[in-house]
Amino acid sequence: MANPSSPTAGTAAAVAAHRFGLGEPRLDAIGADPQGWLLAQIGPADPPRGGPLAGAAEALRRHAEFLRARRDAREAAADMKPVELRFVEHFRHIVEADLHSRIATASATSRPFAERLVLFWANHFTVSMAKAGARGLVGAFEREAIRPHVAGSFEQLLQAAVTHAAMLRYLDNHLSAGPDSRFVARLARRAQRDDDDERDGAPRAPRISGLNENLAREVLELHTLGVDGGYTQADVTSFARVLTGWRVPALPRGDEAAIFDPAWHQPGPKTVLGKTYREGPESLAELLRDLARHPSTARFIATKLARHFVADVPPASLVERLAATFRRSDGHLPDVYRELVRAPEAWSAAPAKLKTPEEFVVSTGRVLGLGDNAAWLKPAALGIAGMGQRLQAAPSPAGWPDRAEEWLGPEAVWKRVEWSTRVGERLGRDVDARTLARTSLGARLEPGTAVQIERAADGAQALALLLMSPEFQRR
Repeated sequence: MANPSSPTAGTAAAVAAHRFGLGEPRLDAIGADPQGWLLAQIGPADPPRGGPLAGAAEALRRHAEFLRARRDAREAAADMKPVELRFVEHFRHIVEADLHSRIATASATSRPFAERLVLFWANHFTVSMAKAGARGLVGAFEREAIRPHVAGSFEQLLQAAVTHAAMLRYLDNHLSAGPDSRFVARLARRAQRDDDDERDGAPRAPRISGLNENLAREVLELHTLGVDGGYTQADVTSFARVLTGWRVPALPRGDEAAIFDPAWHQPGPKTVLGKTYREGPESLAELLRDLARHPSTARFIATKLARHFVADVPPASLVERLAATFRRSDGHLPDVYRELVRAPEAWSAAPAKLKTPEEFVVSTGRVLGLGDNAAWLKPAALGIAGMGQRLQAAPSPAGWPDRAEEWLGPEAVWKRVEWSTRVGERLGRDVDARTLARTSLGARLEPGTAVQIERAADGAQALALLLMSPEFQRR
């Protein structure tokens, strides 16, 4: 392994498997060059496992079907179940298939570093079914916008994420219309006619602008420049005007899930961050290209990558080198990944990160060899949700937190203990946890932990102790 900072070869394999990867049952499978093992994984993401899986257009048609069924049931006075329950049931098959595919792909892949990058970017560009309009679309977003672009340029990834139907719906851009657009003008004329017909002398309703700034603000704050990236509220408003017209049809034709509707677009030029962009759909691509190349974006992305893979408070030296590589390569992501893997700061022997519930469950599945076993996938999804990370349902556009303090509350830790105990009771008799601890943790396994597992009362307790050990919980 070229240029490790301090770890032994055995510890380096554990770092590669748990910090960069998603856990391995046998560290010796990584070989003598853990760094090379990771570098060889940089490239296009694996195809998702499972199926059939719904694309965005199909999910949108399911939304339209639900609205029709709801209307028909209301007209027939047949609304027996609460509408929220019927809505969840309507999308149950799509959502469960997406969740199981995500867990199966991460649990069974032979390229766990590549898969971890998919999970990182899916969280960076969060779309969440915590908002009803995005239900059924999150898995399609990850497969169509994230997975195909993790080994390309950041600009390509940004373009695909921002213009995907799931993102447009999640952040309400499908309802955003330019104040001076033809669509708003029609609304104003309609409102005027309604006012003219009023007989009670009520004042005319105010003119509706229809401009929504959600997507513009989150692209600047969460996806590119960062909260301190140098933009102003005026930039947010102008960016929102650039985004007008990018919509999601209520009933897609074919596979077209996102469209540009000029009737909703704000006419005229718009100025964002001191540069003027012309009217029309081409202006969005040009603006996103400029954001992808902005120095603040380079630093923001470098910081998030270093925080995710290395430490909650990442080394400034590493952040600067990652940002410099990002700028020098014009945002070519594989170059940034290689710089990260080769960084001495990334190979500290001491685990610095805590696994999220998803990472914990996936790594459990990997070391136990459960992979894409169908009997494992539903309990795995329920376990992740039970520990506070409901997949596809992040609480806000900021995604799931990436610092240990967010996952270390007393109740959160107890949930991990309960889940580990259940896994031990279910699988402990069939697993030699004592051997597995040595093969999966290697030189990271502390003597005290090894003794505790060795002295366990039975196989169930031994496996639970392995899963809850600091060496397994941290990466």
